[in-house]
Amino acid sequence: MSFEFAACILTLFFLAGIGTPVAYSILVASIVYLFASGQSIGIAGKQLMDGLYQSFILLAVPLFIVAANIMNAGTISDRLLRFCIGLVGRFRGGLGHVNVVASLIFSGMSGSAVADAAGIGKIIIDMMTKSGHYTRGYAAAITAASATIGPIIPPSIPMVLYALVSNTSIGYLFLGGILPGLLMGVVLMGMNYFIASRRQFGMEDPVPLKDLPALTVNAFPALLMPAILLYGIYGGVTTPTEAAAVAAFYALLLAAFFYRALSLKAFYRILVESARSSAAVGLVIGGALILNFIVASENIPNMMAGALLDLDVSPIVFLIGVNILILLLGCVLDATTIILVIIPLFLPTCRELGIDLVHFGVVAVVNCMIGLITPPYGILLFVINAVTHIPLGEIIREVIPFLLLLIVALLILILVPEVVLFLPRQLGYQG
Repeated sequence: MSFEFAACILTLFFLAGIGTPVAYSILVASIVYLFASGQSIGIAGKQLMDGLYQSFILLAVPLFIVAANIMNAGTISDRLLRFCIGLVGRFRGGLGHVNVVASLIFSGMSGSAVADAAGIGKIIIDMMTKSGHYTRGYAAAITAASATIGPIIPPSIPMVLYALVSNTSIGYLFLGGILPGLLMGVVLMGMNYFIASRRQFGMEDPVPLKDLPALTVNAFPALLMPAILLYGIYGGVTTPTEAAAVAAFYALLLAAFFYRALSLKAFYRILVESARSSAAVGLVIGGALILNFIVASENIPNMMAGALLDLDVSPIVFLIGVNILILLLGCVLDATTIILVIIPLFLPTCRELGIDLVHFGVVAVVNCMIGLITPPYGILLFVINAVTHIPLGEIIREVIPFLLLLIVALLILILVPEVVLFLPRQLGYQG
């Protein structure tokens, strides 16, 4: 490791450690490297602008953010929630099951765990606590755990970012996330049923079965969005970026014209909030593009690949080791930083070991989502604490069983690649 690169890394960790936003920490650390190595600072601007403007794929990020915000602002989320209550609310731990199923459905529209938790998640937490059957810590914990499904089932903003750094097909990544997302939903519902039975949580009044068709019809236009999105991508009608634009436009049509639940003033607020969120993500992406240029200049990925191959590491041991590292990093770093800065370091080794990059990408994204509920950083824990004012200690205590179960699900994905690759291979993937 050169002196210049060591100075870059030390600057990055020092700034992040004193609370500087990650995007600014990366940008300043990169500039320190260029200055110390005698290179032009203009390289930073060139790498940032070239990376952003030459990546058509990145347009999908703000478009998915807009779609998620429109879903939260209109009555679309409420209609989906009533449908979920009618579907699974009658079982033991009913509103907990509703929480998970709502996340499974809403994940097909937003692509963002934070949007899921802060939007429909807050509504369900209020319902669970007001019912008197659940403690507020438990309601917040299962909401945080189920929100991790959001970026696994397509669309997925983290998978778009992974596709950017790995040059992997977004379409196959989206397909690869469907079964893992469903697996996460099943294990969370199983744990919810176990805890609800053990603690003897009260039962909600079931929605009469005769009302279920009406609830389905009411929610059906919103339920169509994932189908339209997937058909557009896999039917060859749209690129993934164009599909993101279709998702945002369809959400706008539903909220503004079909359900008549979106005013011009609310739409303006949505655009402003979406611009802010997109700019925050864009700053991290821009910093990561410069840092990745520096890492490539230092030849660090190839050096790591050579060192690991010299150790004669098997693919499974490598995958387990990398995922343990990502889990640990998830305690202190956000998912975007891990995907854009850390994961590219391991891609050359994956290629050398014959590890499928779609499998690796889906597993890595699942791991990063688990990091969102891993103390002490766990951004989803902070988001739910901020929107509900439930003490962080109560949330962390209750989220541990769900966290451990999701780690078991992650291990299944690592050891059984076919869970990820089955659907992509059915649609022609040859990896």
